[in-house]
Amino acid sequence: MKKVLVISIFAIFLSNYSWAQELAADAELVKQAQNPLANMITVPILNNTNFGLGPDGDRTGNILNIQPVIPFFDGRLITRTIFNIPSNPDYSESSGTKTGFGDIVFTAFYAPKSKGLIWGVGPAISFPTGGDNFGSGKWAAGPSLVVLAMPGRWVAGFVINNVWSFAGDEDRAEVNFMTIQPFINYNFPKFYLTYSPTGITANWEAESGNQWTVPLGMGIGKLVKLGGKLPVNLQASYFYNVVSPEFGPQSQIRLAAAVLLPTAIF
Repeated sequence: MKKVLVISIFAIFLSNYSWAQELAADAELVKQAQNPLANMITVPILNNTNFGLGPDGDRTGNILNIQPVIPFFDGRLITRTIFNIPSNPDYSESSGTKTGFGDIVFTAFYAPKSKGLIWGVGPAISFPTGGDNFGSGKWAAGPSLVVLAMPGRWVAGFVINNVWSFAGDEDRAEVNFMTIQPFINYNFPKFYLTYSPTGITANWEAESGNQWTVPLGMGIGKLVKLGGKLPVNLQASYFYNVVSPEFGPQSQIRLAAAVLLPTAIF
């Protein structure tokens, strides 16, 4: 009887120890998923639905972003390419939308080894793939910087870039556009809270009062494993634009899923 009891206690201990190890590993994986400079391949798919567009504030638009992040050289070089598919309201009709392919934005970060504060710097380049209806018609480039820290259960930082046009359609407006993407995450054992908007943006070519878009809001996220193995980072957020240009969106719902893959697949 005593032998059975000892074996049972030992089995329970091993089960709890294994569960605790798995929980700790998942918690670390979640933090790495929130780190834009992590040495892992991620394939985020983000759907942003914008409300309150147009002169009457009654139109809805949508932007689907697919932005694979691929590291090279043991994580010292991180690349991110943003492909976007916008669906804009057709203001010439009482309803309806126009859907197309937008400009591609490519960013590469050099990320040196560091302790405490993590950072990376590199170029951002915008390719005029959106044509007349869904893009700027301009080639644009500029510097990009990412800074973050991961103390305890927190992952917080920002990505910032500013691009200027240097070539393209001479009849289209010049590009001078800044994007700040802050991210603040607090991780609980089984989920996390997040502030990670598409971006605080400034169009420096716009007239005064129509330059800035500033969203405030919050979201919730969770790491799940498809088939018990493939990690996927899920997230849902709501934002209200406390500052926005005339005819710009008033609010936004963002749904995201990011597949996490080891670099070993290469």
